[in-house]
Amino acid sequence: MIDRFQVQMQALQMFSRAQEVTANNLANINTPGYKGSTLFYKLLDENVNGVQTQRTVPMNQTNFSQGELELTGNMFDIGISGSGFFMVEDDGQQFLSRDGRFRLDTDGYLVDSSGANVMGSAGPVHIPEYFQTSDIYGNNSTFEVSKDGTIRINDQVHDKIRVVNVADPSQLERRGNAYFAVTNTTALQEEESPELMQGYFEKGNVDALHEMVDMMKTMQMFDSQQRALRTTDETLSAAINSLGRF
Repeated sequence: MIDRFQVQMQALQMFSRAQEVTANNLANINTPGYKGSTLFYKLLDENVNGVQTQRTVPMNQTNFSQGELELTGNMFDIGISGSGFFMVEDDGQQFLSRDGRFRLDTDGYLVDSSGANVMGSAGPVHIPEYFQTSDIYGNNSTFEVSKDGTIRINDQVHDKIRVVNVADPSQLERRGNAYFAVTNTTALQEEESPELMQGYFEKGNVDALHEMVDMMKTMQMFDSQQRALRTTDETLSAAINSLGRF
């Protein structure tokens, strides 16, 4: 009977964790470059005081499928069509990202929507020339990014946006909502033929309808386990009361 309590409590914890993952996916449905997560459980064998047991461990799996590329017309928005990640730097740490909502800060650095520096061929992309070549009449310089990431200002090449990839995306660890870190830097490789699209950005790949259906199913299973737990509790109480009469 006690074992049944334990199993049912574990099931409730699993369903609660699944709801958290689904809620996070829905909360980031409008986050540029966001990649949705799914929850699965891995069965681990372990030895506790000489007794071989098994326990389930929650694991997150990221869906790296392509999100929809939305046309904005903003020349600083860059979307990746196909594989690859932007390399960005935030507080001295480098991350991979699909968030292409870029802009120039006041110092002429190309940054993403979170303010992280976008990395180029030799470090952070720094193009103060865009401001310097604007004329006194308010006519801005031309800013062009070719499909391979080459940046041109007034038809002059200034830098190239770095696009990298990993052979096994499962090695990536999520950092926040839009960033990923790779523990083994040797797994990083330059994307040979990136396809960047200027004036577009990649939306999150979350399917709202699918997530809502999953949420309702999980709620139903959670309610079912709650009822089962309540029944187990009532049965155990009745058994204890019956034993108390003897």
